[in-house]
This record gives sequence, C-alpha cells and structure tokens, in this order.
Amino acid sequence: MNSPLRKVGVVILVLFGLLFANLNWVQAYKADEYRNSPYNSRVRLDEYKRQRGAVILANGTQVAVSVATEDELKYLRTYPAKEMYAHLLGYKPVNIGPTGIEASENEFLAGTSDKLFGDRFRDIFTGEQTAGGNILLTISPTAQEKAFTELANNRVGATKGAVVALDPTTGAVKAMVSMPSFDPNALSSHDTNAAQKVYNDLLANADKPLNNRAVSEIEEPGSVMKVVIAAAGLESLGLQPDSAIQGGATYQAPGTTHKIPNSTGVVCADSISLQQALTVSCNTAFAKLAVDLGAQRVTDVATKFGWYQRDLAVGRLDGKGIARGATVAEGTLGELRTSSGGDDKPALALSGIGQRDVRISPMQGAMIAATVANYGKQMRPYLVQQQVGPDLTTIHYRAAPQVLQDSCSRETAGSLQQMMINVVQEGTGKNARIDGYQVGGKTGTAETGDDEETHGWFVGFALKDGQPIAATAVFLENAGKGGSAEAARIAGQVMRGMIADRAGK
Repeated sequence: MNSPLRKVGVVILVLFGLLFANLNWVQAYKADEYRNSPYNSRVRLDEYKRQRGAVILANGTQVAVSVATEDELKYLRTYPAKEMYAHLLGYKPVNIGPTGIEASENEFLAGTSDKLFGDRFRDIFTGEQTAGGNILLTISPTAQEKAFTELANNRVGATKGAVVALDPTTGAVKAMVSMPSFDPNALSSHDTNAAQKVYNDLLANADKPLNNRAVSEIEEPGSVMKVVIAAAGLESLGLQPDSAIQGGATYQAPGTTHKIPNSTGVVCADSISLQQALTVSCNTAFAKLAVDLGAQRVTDVATKFGWYQRDLAVGRLDGKGIARGATVAEGTLGELRTSSGGDDKPALALSGIGQRDVRISPMQGAMIAATVANYGKQMRPYLVQQQVGPDLTTIHYRAAPQVLQDSCSRETAGSLQQMMINVVQEGTGKNARIDGYQVGGKTGTAETGDDEETHGWFVGFALKDGQPIAATAVFLENAGKGGSAEAARIAGQVMRGMIADRAGK
C-alpha cells in the first residue's frame, strides 16, 4: 500500500474512533440530559400520558392534581387553592423547570421513581398507564389558610412578608406562606407561549412574587435577636431571669460616640432584671449584654440556634440529613471582630439588638421559637409526611423526625420560656395571647437603613400544660409603626389554626 492510501486509512480510522467515542458519550453521559430536555417533544408527550400524582393534605384535600384533557397533552396540572399554596408547592409547567415540591418530588409524582417500578412493570402486561405516586404534606390546612388570609389582609398595609409555623416537637412545617403570591395555574397551562409570558411578567415584577420569602430571603430581625442574647447570658454568664443587668435610657459602646437609645415609650431602669428587659424590649440592656458576652460567646450561641446553617433544606428527610427540598438561606451575624482580632464592641452592641449585619429568614425565626418551646432541642424542618403509591394505600416513605442540634440546656430553655411568656402577658406581644394556652414570644422592629419603613417581626410558641403545641414566625416587610404588634396578632391566629386542626384529629 502506498503512502497516500495509508494516510487516508489512518484518517478514516481516527474519524471512526471519534465517532465511536462520541456515540458512547451521548449514550452513557448525555442521555438523561437529552431525554429530559424541554426541547424533546417526544419525552414531553410521553410524560403527559401518565397522570401525575396528587399532593395531598392530612384532611384529604388535594392541593395539586392532574385532570384529563382533550388536547395533545393528556393531563393538565392544576392547583385548586391557587395562590394559597403556591410557594411551597411550586409549579410544574410544560416548558419551564418545576419548582417547590413539584421539583423535589418530581420522580415520585411523575411515576418514574425506582420505588414505583412494580407499578410500571405491571403496566407492561395490563397496557394501562398507572398514575404517579402521591405526596402527603405536613401542612395544617386551617393554619395555612389563616397564615395566607391574615398576611394578605394585614392591618398595617404591608405588601411583602412571610409566615412559617412548625410543630416544635417534630419540625413538621404546618404553614408556609410568602407575600405577594402568584397563581401557579397560569404557569402550568398547555399554551406554552401564554405560560412563558406569565413567567416573564412575574420574573420582571419588582415585588418578586416568585421568591419564597419564608426560606430564601434573610432580613434584620431587630429585637427578636434579644432571645438569643438572653440565651447566651443564661448559658455563659450564669444569669437567671431575675438577675439584674445594666439598662438605662441610652448606651454608648466603648470606642464610639454613638448612643443607642430605647424605642419611643420604652422605660428601662438603670438596673433591670433580664426578664423585664426582654418584656419591655430594652435596647440598652441587650446592647450592653452583647458587649459583655463578647464576639465568641455571641457567635457560639447564635450558631447553636441556627445561624450559619448551610445544609438546611425543607422537603423530605432521608437518613441523617435532607434528601431534597427548598434550601433555607443562611443566617449571618456579620463581622464582630476588629482587624486586629479583638472584639468590635460597637458592632456587638448593635448586633445585640438585631441590627447592623444580623440577618435571619422567617424559617429560622420559627425554628428559634420552636427550639425554646421544645426545651432546647432544635428539630430539622420538613414538609413531606409520606410518599403514598398510586393506590393511595401503599406507603413508600414515612417521615421520621430528626434532632438538628441541642441549642441550649433544658434549664436555659425553661427560663427563656418563662421570659417569653411574660413578653406576651405583660409586654409587647399581647396580641398573640390564646385563652387556655401559655403563649410566649418576642416582637421585633428592625430599621433597614434605607429611609424606608421598619420591618415588623414576631416569633413565638404555644404550650399546653408545659407541652409544646405550636411555633411560628411572622415577618412584615416595611410595615412601619405597629408592624410588630400586627405580626404578633397574625401569629396568634396561625397558632389557633394549628390548635384547631390538632383538636380535630
């Protein structure tokens, strides 16, 4: 064979080799991507041949269900409650990626999960298309309705905010609402052009209605932070609720000329008990206490209560961690040390009252209250109670509550309960009171520093004969005057909803 033919042969062999390698790359590594591509119409048509499973509440109400149609796509995903469950359910559109529970439980709902292999295998012989699996949520229907309606119709005119309610003993999410909301039905429409336009409009909306403020955004907590500073004082300095600490009309942190005042109308004696300081929300006492504690103690206790939690998601528990779900934004404290490594006392003073760079999500706020109610044990939050087969009888998964961490001792939690109950009985949280229950909590008013109205917060819990019943956090963005009092009122209504559903079991 002459040289030119040999060269041609080598080139052909190389090309065949490249073709073979590319074929294997597509088959082995890119198959799932191509199969699940929104541009693959055959996969889309096949997916809609099988009825997607329902998302169901404990009372049997279906809040996401697929109904038969006459068009090319056999089933249409619908959301009967519209805006009320939008952020926790998410949406399952034809040409846009799913979100929320629709995304995290997609395989089981779609019927493609390995857990449903038996159903698919049976279909081969019957010729039928068994529906996908069903998801049972932990949500309390009455609490969710209260959270949605009270938040939407709040009495201070706030247009943005969130509510989270938890079972303190398990971490089960009983309500999760973000405002403003949206109607997911418009996004699941089979008219893909119309659905895309709705999505683009929502994405461009300045109020960010697609954002789940309950878990994805962090804000200044204001005086809610005083619960954590009180916990640090009890744990690290050996204080008791009746221990005297320094208060006064103003506090000037060492190294600064700025004087921190109390809120208008707050009377804070020069010497005041820790419990009374929390009850009246004495800024000067907690600013001074944070400085006395120092950066390390404040950081340590805050971390135990959930700050800097990077692996937290709300969905389905699996083994020792979270299998999947909506990621909770990480709470932060900001820098509490100087460049030389010493305590930044002005920063500590402002952080002690929940200002400067302190940030939490409403979910974390609810977890703080739940931890106090649960005697110091912080539970992992979760939203999926069960995975139930298409026959609605076979249970493929059942949630097993998990302790996330021990945030404080039982004794410290008991003292915090006593102090927070006093806040609701005699202090700023009176609007959260519920007859026949011990309700504790803490209001928070946070300045944003943007010449805008202040945020309003309330985190709280309800006990019955010492047993934890409910915990909640309410956040009203830029609520202004009366925002924290209104947040307390909403929290009381949501916890009443949880109590009503418990009684109806």
